[in-house]
Amino acid sequence: MGNCEMYENASKCTVSSKSMECFMVLSTQAQKISIATLCGLFGTLCIFENCLVLYLIFSSPSTRRKPSYIFISSLALADLLASIIFVGSFVNFHVFNETDSSKELFLLKLGGVNTSFTASLSSLLLMALDRYISICHPSKYKLLVTRKRAWTALGVLWMMCVATAFLPLLGWNCCTLNSACSELFPFVDNNYLLTWICLVMVLLGCIVCAYAHVLLRAHQHVVYMGEHQVQVGKQNTRMRMDVMLAKTLVMVLIVLMLCWLPALILMIYSIFVHLTNHLRKVFAFCSTLYLLNSMVNPLIYALRSKELYSSLRKLFSRCRRQPGTSNDSPKAESIHRSSVIETSVKMCMSRRDAALGSLRSASRVSLDHFSFGSLFFSDLVGSPGS
Repeated sequence: MGNCEMYENASKCTVSSKSMECFMVLSTQAQKISIATLCGLFGTLCIFENCLVLYLIFSSPSTRRKPSYIFISSLALADLLASIIFVGSFVNFHVFNETDSSKELFLLKLGGVNTSFTASLSSLLLMALDRYISICHPSKYKLLVTRKRAWTALGVLWMMCVATAFLPLLGWNCCTLNSACSELFPFVDNNYLLTWICLVMVLLGCIVCAYAHVLLRAHQHVVYMGEHQVQVGKQNTRMRMDVMLAKTLVMVLIVLMLCWLPALILMIYSIFVHLTNHLRKVFAFCSTLYLLNSMVNPLIYALRSKELYSSLRKLFSRCRRQPGTSNDSPKAESIHRSSVIETSVKMCMSRRDAALGSLRSASRVSLDHFSFGSLFFSDLVGSPGS
C-alpha cells in the first residue's frame, strides 16, 4: 500500500492523481486488460440484450400493457443504464487512471451507477412480488396488479433509488461531515455505505422470501391436484411443472446471490477491517459481477417468456424475408393471401373453442383455483421453443 495506508483529512477530499491512487488498485497491464475485456464483453452484450428486450416489449401492444412486462421493461432500462454508466466510469478510472475534474462530478457518476444497480434489484423485487400474487392469490391478481398501480410502484421505486443514490452528492459524504471515508469508494462516508448495504440486503431478503412462498404454493398446488385429479397425464404434467419451476427459481436465486454477495461481503468487511491491496483488487473484479447480473437478467426473466420469444422469432423471420421482398412473384402473393385467410379462419375457430372451454371450466373453478398462477408460470418455466 505504501503512501496509501494513511492519508490526511486535508488531502482525502481533493481530486488529484496522488489522492486517488489509493483506489486505482490495478497495478499490472494484465489486470487492466482483464478488467477492460470483461467490461467490454459484458457491457456490449448487456446493451444489446436490454435494448432488444425493450424493443420487443414496446413494439407489441399486448405486452406493453401487461404489468408483468412493465416490470420487465423497468429491469431492462435499469440494466441498460447500469451497463453504460458503469462501464464508462469504471474503465476510465481503473484502466486509464483518469480522475474527474471535481469531487461533485465523481459523486454524480457514482450516484448514476448506484441508482441503476439499485433500481435493477428493486425491479427484481417487484417482479418477485408480481409472481407471488399471481400464484398465491390468482383470483385477486387482476384487481391487485393493475397497469396504473404498476407504473405508480415503478415511479416510487425509481424516486427512492435516485434519492438514496445521490445522498453523498447532497452532503452525506466524509468530506462534508469530516468523518471516516470508505476504503473502497472515494469521498463516501462509511455510515452511508453501511446504510446502502442494509438496503440491498433487505431487497435481496424480500426477493428470496417471495420466491420461497411461490415455490411452496406451487408444491401445494401439485399435491392438491394429485388428490383431486383423476387423469394421470395431467397430474404428471403438473408435477413436471413443479420440478421445472423449482429449478428455475433455484437458478434465479443462485445467479442473484453469486453476482451480489461477493462485493457486498467485501464492502461490509471494509467498514470494520482495514483492507489489503490484494482485497481491493479482488473487489474491483467482484464489481464486474454486477454487470454480469445485468447481462444475465434478460436471458432469465425476459427471453424465457413465450410471448417475447415468439416476438423475437417473428422479428428474425422478418429480417430473413426482407432481402427477398423485391423478387416476390404473383404466385407468391396469392399464396400469402391464402395463408392470411387460413390464419384468420384458424383464429376464429380458436376463439370459438376458447369460449366453449371457458364455459365448461366455469363449473369447476373451485377444483382448480390455482389455474391462473399455473398459466402465469408456464411462461417462466416453459422452454422458449415450446
